[in-house]
Amino acid sequence: MATWRRDGRLTGGQRLLCAGVAGALSLSLTAPLELATVLAQVGARRGRARGPWAEGLRVWRAEGPRALWKGNAVACLRLFPCSAVQLAAYRKFVMLFTDDLGHISQWRSIMAGSLAGMVSTVVTYPTDLIKTRLTVQNLLEPSYRGIFHAFSTVYQQEGFLALYRGVSLTVLGALPFSAGSLLVYMNLERIWNGPRDRFSLLQNFANVCLAAAVTQTLSFPFDTVKRNMQRTQAEVEPLGLACCLYPLCHRIAQRSYIRSCKIKCQQQLGSNMEEKKKKKTDAGKPR
Repeated sequence: MATWRRDGRLTGGQRLLCAGVAGALSLSLTAPLELATVLAQVGARRGRARGPWAEGLRVWRAEGPRALWKGNAVACLRLFPCSAVQLAAYRKFVMLFTDDLGHISQWRSIMAGSLAGMVSTVVTYPTDLIKTRLTVQNLLEPSYRGIFHAFSTVYQQEGFLALYRGVSLTVLGALPFSAGSLLVYMNLERIWNGPRDRFSLLQNFANVCLAAAVTQTLSFPFDTVKRNMQRTQAEVEPLGLACCLYPLCHRIAQRSYIRSCKIKCQQQLGSNMEEKKKKKTDAGKPR
């Protein structure tokens, strides 16, 4: 059980600036990894490269080192409105979940953070779609000349709702994300065999990495389908959630069908062998 207290050491603008600068620095450092992950998710060059590392190497060789930071500018720009909305929403959710004595439990605090992150992501979702479009395109033959050109092109050619294509996956992916966060933080005392308020700096860093790994693993399938919906133009291939999930379900069903056919063939072959052995045994018996 924790007590909600307002931190008066920094103003709202200073907290927003710190969150934006820290986020922009981390995004810029990890931009090549993000690009390789997105390209592997959408299968931009299916058959030519396998895995994120091969995709990143292919982009380096084909488009140059600058291409590894495709879409990073819009990702950094969206941090400031996203952080502002998230901080405001988190404060509202915390006040909503706080009891009359000013206390808030650990799981309610995590739930407030998850809901605030979901609200900020939905509000700034068009920038995430533009980031995916800029990441997927080839810099040698670009479809969009920049951030504002991408916004105007998508709005004029595909409509306003195209800017929110795949937003339902963001809402659905927040459920396993919250569940993963709760799963990790509720078991930290068992993992470290000690109270949370006595964790060292290294233990807190390990806790954040562990929580991020679990939550990303649980919500990654939703993110993969969302990226495939974001990169698709409506006039070329109007994909929806069901259309994106269909190939995966079809492959699973196909593999299950092949497996069941193999089992049936093995059973039929075994029964045929038994019948042949029985006939040979009956034929060899004296009458």
